[in-house]
Amino acid sequence: MNRVAAVAKITPRLFLAQLGSKQLQRGIAKPCDVFINHRGVDTKKTVAALLYDRLIRGNFRPFLDYRNLKPGEKLFDELHGAIRQCKVGVAVFSPRYCESYFCLHELAMIIESNKKVIPIFCDVNPSQLRIKEDDGYETEDLRRFNWALEQANQLEGIKFNSSKQTLSDIVTRASNIVISSLVEMDGRDEQ
Repeated sequence: MNRVAAVAKITPRLFLAQLGSKQLQRGIAKPCDVFINHRGVDTKKTVAALLYDRLIRGNFRPFLDYRNLKPGEKLFDELHGAIRQCKVGVAVFSPRYCESYFCLHELAMIIESNKKVIPIFCDVNPSQLRIKEDDGYETEDLRRFNWALEQANQLEGIKFNSSKQTLSDIVTRASNIVISSLVEMDGRDEQ
C-alpha cells in the first residue's frame, strides 16, 4: 500500500490513538539531537545561535526555534516533537528567562521526558532563577515550572559571566560537553 493510501485510511480516532507513536512523531517534527531552550530576547543572537552553528558545523542536528520553525507550522506540535525526539536538552538560562512561559514549559517537558539537561547560566546564578507569584500562571503550571527549575538547579551547569568571559569560550565549552554527551549516548545505544 502506498503512503497516500495509508494516510487516507487514518480516521480521526486512529490519528489521536497514534499521536504518541514514533512514526507519527517523525511526521510532526524533524529529528534532532539537541534541543536548545533559551529566552530569545536574551540569548538568541549570542549563546544560543553560536551553539547552534557550532553543532551544525559538527554534523549534529540541533533544534533552535527560530532556525528550525517555518511560517505556518504548528508551534507547540513542532516544539513538543523536537523535545520528544532529542537526546540532550541545553537550557540557556538568562536573567529574564523565568518571565517566559515558553521557556519554562519547554524546560519542564525536557525534564519530564528524562532527557539529559546541560544548563548554561548566562549572567545569572541558579539561585536567582525564580518565578514571580504574580506572573498569572495556572497553579499546575506554576508547580511544574518551579519543579523543573529546582531539578535544573541541582545539575552541574556551565556558568558564563559576560563581563569576564568571551562568547567563544562558553560556546566551545558547551559544544564540547554536548558533543561528548551525544557520543557517549550513541556508544551506549550501539551496545
